[in-house]
Amino acid sequence: MPTEDMGGFTFAQGLILIVTASMFAPSMANKDWPHKGGSHHPNKIIVGGSEGWRFNFSYTDWAIKNGPVYLNDTLVFKYDPPTDNTTIPHNVYLLPNHWSFLNCNFTGAQILADVTQGGGDGFAFVLKEWKPHYFACGVHDGAHCSFGQMKFFVVPFPVGSND
Repeated sequence: MPTEDMGGFTFAQGLILIVTASMFAPSMANKDWPHKGGSHHPNKIIVGGSEGWRFNFSYTDWAIKNGPVYLNDTLVFKYDPPTDNTTIPHNVYLLPNHWSFLNCNFTGAQILADVTQGGGDGFAFVLKEWKPHYFACGVHDGAHCSFGQMKFFVVPFPVGSND
């Protein structure tokens, strides 16, 4: 099988990612999830639902259970800004590839939201490209990603033309 580099992961890893995503697609058919019934209008999706963006919550499980996202949907990361040692700070990074995601390696990652941007209405990220998007919290040199499960990835589905 070819192993050429495809933007941070090999062809084989990319194939595994696509096969894995297609295996989960039927299980992600949550009747309450946006875009059911032919509607493909962009939606705002709170990452983690009522839990928000916090330490020690499985965002991978959340993403699998809550269904697909589509191009132009908005992911909203909500977390409290740090206060006098009463709130643990968080941030949001976009990791460059699958390897970085698996290893919580922030080399080449792009910070999307700092520790203050999750308050109020939260930080919004619009899914504009049909590709994997790898998100993680980089606080404490990636410890929130590694030990606190503060990471997940999504591959937005293209929007159909049957509106």
